Amino acid sequence: MELTWEVVFCLGIALLIHILIFIFVMAKRPKSIVGRHVVITGGSKGIGLCLAVECAMKGANVTVIARDEKMLRGAIALLEVIRQRPEQKFQHRSLDIGSDYDQVARVLGELEESVGDIYAMINCAGMAICGLFEEVAVEDVHKLMNVNFFGSYNCTRYVLPKMKKAGEGIIVLTSSQAAIFGIYGYGPYAASKYALRAMAETIAMESRSHGVSVTLALPCDTNTTGFEEEEKSKPRETKIISGGGGLIEPEVIAKAILKDALKGNFISIVGAQSWLITMLGGALMPWDGFFTNLLHATIIGPVRLLGYGLHKHFNGIIRKCAREDRALKASKSDDIKVEQ
Repeated sequence: MELTWEVVFCLGIALLIHILIFIFVMAKRPKSIVGRHVVITGGSKGIGLCLAVECAMKGANVTVIARDEKMLRGAIALLEVIRQRPEQKFQHRSLDIGSDYDQVARVLGELEESVGDIYAMINCAGMAICGLFEEVAVEDVHKLMNVNFFGSYNCTRYVLPKMKKAGEGIIVLTSSQAAIFGIYGYGPYAASKYALRAMAETIAMESRSHGVSVTLALPCDTNTTGFEEEEKSKPRETKIISGGGGLIEPEVIAKAILKDALKGNFISIVGAQSWLITMLGGALMPWDGFFTNLLHATIIGPVRLLGYGLHKHFNGIIRKCAREDRALKASKSDDIKVEQ
């Protein structure tokens, strides 16, 4: 058959129809959390609180865990205001999740006794301490690992075998774009987030056949009080490098995380920049969907050059700041000599 433009046009339309059928008919349908028990760590503020609100709006029974009792009570009061069903249950617990595993397991067990088995474990507690690698205090590095890694490890370690046995469950691990590639001034923080990424990939592979889905959230800079604290310890170079992406509101991040978690997507990101960085730095990560992987296979070669240029740009910023610092020190030295 001769390939006239009419034939090519018809083939194109047929292909488009098949793609649309796949997207709208065969695409993953989100799971329902109506009446299910959802536990959210770091749920008293920021992204965690926004996730608690989203889950409550979808009819879930919500438990929020954090350390600040006053903020926890405020979070529960907010959930009561947006209650969707009379029988919904909301509770909170003040707990250092990065502490002893047995204590975390005991508290989670008590929470299950009052509300029911945990269907979704959303690990959102985290913190950031920035600075040059050798300048971050050793005790702060331990604090980062306890909160960012061991807190998520302890909670996940408790729920995972129970979810496997039940044949269902959702686990969310909130990492960061800093888990995709190391950034100046983010050394120990990035290491703690890399650890979460590795844990998520491993658990996802081990649990998929048991009906448990794992979602790795990789948020970019988010407009929260935690980010404000992070800014206080950021070196100038880090602020310039990370400042180009702007700030995303926590409500936007929370909606995306919950949507991906309920659909069973492994990766949750927001924005074109996050997609590009995650694609370049996470080629072996289990991206969902044939067409997504086909798109990556098509463009990742040429885009790899963009990644090279990005690193060149970052290194240029670091060299420029170093020159400016040397010039400033020299100027101050000259001023001291003049005064003498």
